[in-house]
Amino acid sequence: MSWQKFGIRPDLVERVKFKMKNPTTKEKIKQLLDGANKYDLQDRLKVRRWVKSAAKILNEPLTDVQEEQIVSFVLAQKIDPKNTLHLIKLWAMFR
Repeated sequence: MSWQKFGIRPDLVERVKFKMKNPTTKEKIKQLLDGANKYDLQDRLKVRRWVKSAAKILNEPLTDVQEEQIVSFVLAQKIDPKNTLHLIKLWAMFR
């Protein structure tokens, strides 16, 4: 399932990908999500908080609609950060 099906704009994805190439920014995002597990990534409130925090770190103001699109996308992926195949699938989706 692609991020585009959730209405997430390609220009936003490209800006975030570019900003994530900065090692300092990448480290801040990694710290934000450190310890997250598959149950956390299915909790709408936790995911929403992380999306808001990540947007601040990336200096990407999000509308309520964009925020909801991203939260819905994350929940739909049923990500298990301990499962290498899940992580490879996500990486391939955004390369």
